[in-house]
Amino acid sequence: MPSSPRILIGSPVHQKPAILRENLSALLQLNSGSFQADFMFIDDNRDEQSSEMLRLFARIGDRVIVTPSTGLPDEYVRTEETHYWNEGLIWKVAGFKNDLIIHALQQHYDYLFLLDSDLVIQPDTLSRLIQADKDIVSEVFWTRWQPHASPQPQVWLRDEYEQYERQRGERVSDEEAALRYDQFIAQLKQPGLYEVGGLGACTLISRQALLGGVHYGPISNLSFWGEDRHFCVRAAALGFRLYVDTSCPAYHIYRDSDLAGVEAFLSANSAESSAAEGDDCKAAMFRSQAKTLCAPIPISVSVPSHRSSPKLTLTMIVKNESSRYLRQVLTAHRQYIDEAVIIDDGSTDHTPDLCLELLEGVPVRLIRNSDSKFGNEVELRKQQWQETVKSEPQWILNLDADEIFENRFREALPAMLNNSDTDLYCFRLFDFWNDTHYRDDRYWRAHLTYRPFLFRYRPGFPYQWKETPQHCGRFPDNIFQLPHQLSELRLKHLGWANADSRLLKFKRYMELDPEARYGWREQVLSILDKNPRLIEWVE
Repeated sequence: MPSSPRILIGSPVHQKPAILRENLSALLQLNSGSFQADFMFIDDNRDEQSSEMLRLFARIGDRVIVTPSTGLPDEYVRTEETHYWNEGLIWKVAGFKNDLIIHALQQHYDYLFLLDSDLVIQPDTLSRLIQADKDIVSEVFWTRWQPHASPQPQVWLRDEYEQYERQRGERVSDEEAALRYDQFIAQLKQPGLYEVGGLGACTLISRQALLGGVHYGPISNLSFWGEDRHFCVRAAALGFRLYVDTSCPAYHIYRDSDLAGVEAFLSANSAESSAAEGDDCKAAMFRSQAKTLCAPIPISVSVPSHRSSPKLTLTMIVKNESSRYLRQVLTAHRQYIDEAVIIDDGSTDHTPDLCLELLEGVPVRLIRNSDSKFGNEVELRKQQWQETVKSEPQWILNLDADEIFENRFREALPAMLNNSDTDLYCFRLFDFWNDTHYRDDRYWRAHLTYRPFLFRYRPGFPYQWKETPQHCGRFPDNIFQLPHQLSELRLKHLGWANADSRLLKFKRYMELDPEARYGWREQVLSILDKNPRLIEWVE
C-alpha cells in the first residue's frame, strides 16, 4: 500500500440544495494530508439548483467528476416525519453505488468512500477510517428516525436492524433485549472501533474488499429491505468483517429542521479537528457562491394541541365476552381512552352491543367478522392492526377483553403519552387463577417478562409481522427497533381466573395446536393442575 493512499469519494446525489450545500462544504474541509482524494458524483437531482451546486463544487475543488444519472426520473418523498422509499428507488441507488465500485476498480483506487448526500462529516473522518486499517468500516451517525424518538445509530448487529447481542437460536425476553440494547447504544457513545453486523451511508471500503466481490446488488433469496443490508450480508459471506468507528461522528440532516443544528455541530467539533488553510478558503468560497442557489426551506411547525395528552386508541379483539370480564374491563378503560377500535371475531352472544353500550360517548369503530379468524391468529392480528391504523392513531393500547391495569395506571398514563423519548412501553402480565391470587410456578411466570402493550404509531415505519398461525404477537414483530421502555405498572390477566374458562382454553389450545408447534406443551398440560402455587395480589 503506498504511503499516501488514493481514495475515491463517491456519492449518488438526489438532494435539496440547502442540505447538499452543507454536505459539500464539509467535503471541501477534509484534512487530506495523509491521502489523495478524488470525487465522483452521480447527479440524479430533480432540482436544477442542486445540479448547479455540484458543478460549482467541481469548479472550486480538485479532481472532481460529475456524471449524469442514467436512471429513470422519480420522486423521492421526504417529510418532517420520515422518508418514503420503494423498491425501485432502492435498487436504483444500489446501481449507482455499483457504478462507483466499478470506477474505483478500473482507476485502481486504494479505497472507495461512499457518503450519503445528507451527511456532514468532520475534517478528520477519512483519516480516522484509514487508521482503523479495516476492509469495511463506517463512521457512526445518529438519527431520530421519527421526530420524537431517541437517536439511533445507522449500524446494527444482526438481521435487518437488531441492535442487541444474541447468539444464534438464543431466545431473549423483552426485558433482557431492552437491557442489551441499552448496552449496545452506550458502547457506541464511547469513542472506539467496534465490530458490527450491518452498516451504511458513510462507509470506507478497501480495494481488497472491492476485488473480493462486495457490491450492492440484490441477493435473490433475501427479503431484507434496503441495499445496505444486501451489501453487508454479501460482505460477511465473502469473509469481510464490518466495523464502525465512533470517534468522529457525522451529522445527519434527515429532515429540513435538522439544518438548524449544523452550525452547532461544526462548532462543537472544530476544536478537535481542522482542515488545511487552503481548504478552509475553498469551503468559504463555495458556501458564499452556493448561498444564492439555496431558496429558503419552509419548515412546518406543529401547533400545540389544547389536549393535555396525545390521542389514545384502545384496540381489542372480542368474542362471546358478555358473561365474562368485558363489563369490568371496558368500564375501567373508558376513563382514559379517546377512541376504540374493536374486532368482534364471530360472537354468537350480544358482545358487540355490550361494547357499544359500555363505551357510549366514546367514538367506537366496530368491525364484525361473520366467521372467526382465530384459527390463524396472524391473519386476525393483521386485520386488527389495519383497522386501527385507519383511525389515524397517535398511541395504541392493545389489550384483550380480560386484561385490566392496576389502579395507578390512570394517573401515570399522561406522563407516558407525553414522553417524546419513548415509542413503546412494556408491562408485566399477571395470570390470575381466582379473584385475588395470581399463579406463580415454573410454567406460569408471565409476570417476570415485559411485553409490549402501549405503542406510539409511527407512519412510514416498515412494520413486519411474525408469520406464525399462533402466538404471532399483538403488534408487528419489529417494533423493538423503536425506542422502548419497561414500566413497573402491572397488568392483570383475568382470563384464567375461572375453572370453567381454563378448561375451555385447554381444549382450544389442544385443538388448534395439538403438536405444540407454536407453544409449550408442558404449560398447556399444566392448565389442569389441581393445586398450583398462587400468590396474593396486593394493589
